[in-house]
Parts: sequence; C-alpha cells; structure tokens
Amino acid sequence: MPDSPALIESRRFGVRAIPLLRPLGWLARGWQDLMRCPLPGLLHGLAAALVGAALIWLAHDRFWLLSGAFTGFLLVAPLLATGLYAISRALERGERADLSVALAAWRPDGRLMVFGLLLAFAGTGWVLTSASLITGFAPFPVRSPLDFLRVVVLNENSHLFETWLAMGALLAAPVFASSVVAIPLLLDRPVGVLAAVLTSWRVVQAHPLPMALWAALLMGLTVLGMLSCLLGLVVIAPWLAHASWHAYRDLVSTVGLAEQT
Repeated sequence: MPDSPALIESRRFGVRAIPLLRPLGWLARGWQDLMRCPLPGLLHGLAAALVGAALIWLAHDRFWLLSGAFTGFLLVAPLLATGLYAISRALERGERADLSVALAAWRPDGRLMVFGLLLAFAGTGWVLTSASLITGFAPFPVRSPLDFLRVVVLNENSHLFETWLAMGALLAAPVFASSVVAIPLLLDRPVGVLAAVLTSWRVVQAHPLPMALWAALLMGLTVLGMLSCLLGLVVIAPWLAHASWHAYRDLVSTVGLAEQT
C-alpha cells in the first residue's frame, strides 16, 4: 500500500537525535527567552492564571467538574502559547521581539483553527469523562478539594482514583504525542495539520525516554504553578511555552524547507 500524502509530507522533516537530559536544556533556553522579552510572556501567564481562577469561581462547589476542567484546559494550552513561539523564533533570528510579534502570530490560519478544534474536542471529552466518572462512581458527593481527597484519593475500598488517573493518562498521552512539536511546526512551516501531527508522533517514537521526561517536567511544573494559588502560572506558563519552541527546534530538522510567511 502506498504511503499517504501526509506521511510523505511529514518525512520531509528530519528527526534529530538528542540525549536523555536535553529537556533540561530546553528549560534553560526557555527561561532566557522569557527574561529577554518578559512582557508578552507574563501577560500570557497572567491570562492563564485568570482562566484558572475563573474555573475555580465557576466550579468551586463542584470539584468533580473542576478537576476535569483544569486538566482539559492543559490539553489546549499548547495552542494558546502560539504567540510565545513566535517571540522565541524572533529572538532566535535576531529580529524584533515584542508584544506585536506575539499578536501577529494569531492571524487567521485555518490549520491552527483545525488543530485548536481537535484539542478543544479532546478537552471537552475529558471534562465530560472525568465528571461522569467522579459523579457516577464516587460513594459520596464530591464538591470540594477536601471531598476529592477523602472520597476519591484516600478511599481504600475503591480504585476510583487509580481509574481516573489511568483514563486521564490514556487521553493525555496521544494528545501530547500529537502536539508536542506540531503547533510550533505549523507556525514555522507551511505544512498540513496531519503531516505536523505525524511528525510529532515520529519525534516521540524516536525518543520515548527524553519525551517522557519532557512530559513529566511539563506536568510537574504546571502542577507546582497551580499549587501556588495559581500565581506560579504567571511565570511557569510562558517559561514552558518558550521552552517548547526550543524542543521543536532541537528535535525537528527543517533544513532546506520553506518557512511560513
């Protein structure tokens, strides 16, 4: 059977070899970008924190919904960082990097819209799945973080928490594999959505251990930002966004291929 056009297009992009601990270098370079051009990043982080606060306000007495909404928001977060990828690209090229560059990255682009819809569907699916699981199988109502801790996490007579984590991982893993370099690639090169997703999967397949470390760092730092009453997200969200651009640049070879105009 001949290869699909999307797979042929994906193979135009090489996958570079990286050592296991290279994700730590992405964090270092991401931090440098944030310090060199802080305003767009901090505004992005503030927006992320405000969205988190809005979720808490809307679902403060329905933690079964809040837990799913937060994790669903994390699924679409890579797309929301598009402007910061543009900032890192400009810094890399020695070009002007300011808020206008970040805003210009949000020009209408059907490919990013399609990818955003796919992530939104995944996020919505997880919110509904999480809510159904917690409300349907928890032995008592879950209305607060303390209820979730007592009724779901520490319940020795139930495997609900383990099931909730497993289902979340089952959804998050393919979303991560599909998007880890796809969105920066869509911003940077005139490539189709499916080809970008296939390139992302090729990256994960070629480097399972470094990418597992990268996923753990992304999740761990994000959780740390949430545990700081969301204030940490003001810095952590843009830091991870800039670092994700450097992950793309380290992992995907675009030598000789046209840039996105």
